[in-house]
Amino acid sequence: MLRFWAMMGGAALLVAPIAAAASETPMAAPAQKQRLIVLSDIEADPDDTESFTRLFLYASEIDLEGLIATTSVHMKTAIHPDSIRRILHAYGKVQPNLALHETGYPGADRLLALVRDGQPGYGMAMVGAGKDTAGSRLIIAALERPDSRPLWVTAWGGVNTLAQALYTIREMRSSAEAKRLIAKLRVYTISDQDDSGAWIRRTFPNVFFIVSPGGYGAGTWTGINTLIDGADNTTISNTWLRDNIQQGHGPLGAVYPDVAYGMEGDTPSWLSLIPNGLSVPEHPDWGGWGGRYELYTPPVATTDPSGFSNVAIEPETRPIWTNAIDSYMPWQQREYGRAQTPSDRQIKDFRAGIWRWRDDFQNDFAARMMWTTEPFAHANHPPVVKLSTPERVTVKSGQRFVLSAIDSTDPDGDSLSFQWFHYAEVGHWRTVIPNGIAANIHTVDFTAPKVTEPREAHFIVRVSDKGSPPLTRYARVIVTITP
Repeated sequence: MLRFWAMMGGAALLVAPIAAAASETPMAAPAQKQRLIVLSDIEADPDDTESFTRLFLYASEIDLEGLIATTSVHMKTAIHPDSIRRILHAYGKVQPNLALHETGYPGADRLLALVRDGQPGYGMAMVGAGKDTAGSRLIIAALERPDSRPLWVTAWGGVNTLAQALYTIREMRSSAEAKRLIAKLRVYTISDQDDSGAWIRRTFPNVFFIVSPGGYGAGTWTGINTLIDGADNTTISNTWLRDNIQQGHGPLGAVYPDVAYGMEGDTPSWLSLIPNGLSVPEHPDWGGWGGRYELYTPPVATTDPSGFSNVAIEPETRPIWTNAIDSYMPWQQREYGRAQTPSDRQIKDFRAGIWRWRDDFQNDFAARMMWTTEPFAHANHPPVVKLSTPERVTVKSGQRFVLSAIDSTDPDGDSLSFQWFHYAEVGHWRTVIPNGIAANIHTVDFTAPKVTEPREAHFIVRVSDKGSPPLTRYARVIVTITP
């Protein structure tokens, strides 16, 4: 205790602030939201319906600007915009209750007005002069809108509707205007489900593009539904989905279908757009709920050609944001002594950038589904993480430094748990920097390693409440270490 007292520099920091009493005032929606257009081959697999169900629960935190029905390698000649509308009608029934919990939920009519038809056929055969659709025109209009924010386009199936929009921009706009519009674009595709993704990357080499090329076996996004060997996989089980999402959770939960192939394979394409304190969408290499990706030119040997043989795997012609390998040790709850400790099992995998957060975002999904039917006082809401130290810190080699989130609070008055760790895969220092005391308290210390030139290290605090289900938010501190 004396060591802890000295580290804190006084008794004032030894006592955490009393949590505010629970309120029934809706939480404020984030002031800055990411813009998103979705391309979906809905009805090729039930997972698109699952992903839309979850997405609409976050319509208060993401600016939805287009919901476009498309084809894919699994459904080449049909599109199903009415299936998107069916989910939105269910959303409309629960939107008033969602608004009791957080401001900013749009009415169903506004979202219904965003539904469009994409290219009605498959791949690049449907791209060219005179082949514009309502979907491709919507993408162009969104890019031309006077909005300084980037425009995210996520493709859950084929991407030829985006290819058509880019084709038209190239042919019908000046080169300077085309360059300006394309610079606003951010693309995430769930693998390559037609031949137009490779065409976009080759033809528009400056497009910001996240993808795991090849078949599904190489996809980072599969971390949402693949089993972690030796770990507790309860939150992706069919029983968990039944009890927390589908049954007894109102009309939106009722439209969430059973898993046919894999649960919500498309959801990672937009999870990192949720402003949870962890994700920084412009930096896919920093990691977030949707995974972690690095910028390089992947060799064909790293792809998986077994997913579907009729989409050719082309050699990449330039760097793209793609698979990154994370190592992490899952945390475990202890009955006695220190409440949380890392397990002795290290997981190293390209899917680990999703696995490390999966229980957090599944619990968040379950809580928001409860928002569709419960009043504010009967549901859980995420904690508010507040750093007591700056978000960027500069220290010298060998210097001890303190990081704190002591001022964090919870809107429901719940007790909070803390976890601090150095995210070694992010930044310029890849050897784990251990903390000097227990990592599961609000204020911790680290000692900077010896460096010969400036290096950045990222430290994450994970703050979870003890509500039901427990909810988690984060903060990131970037520490520059100088010689």
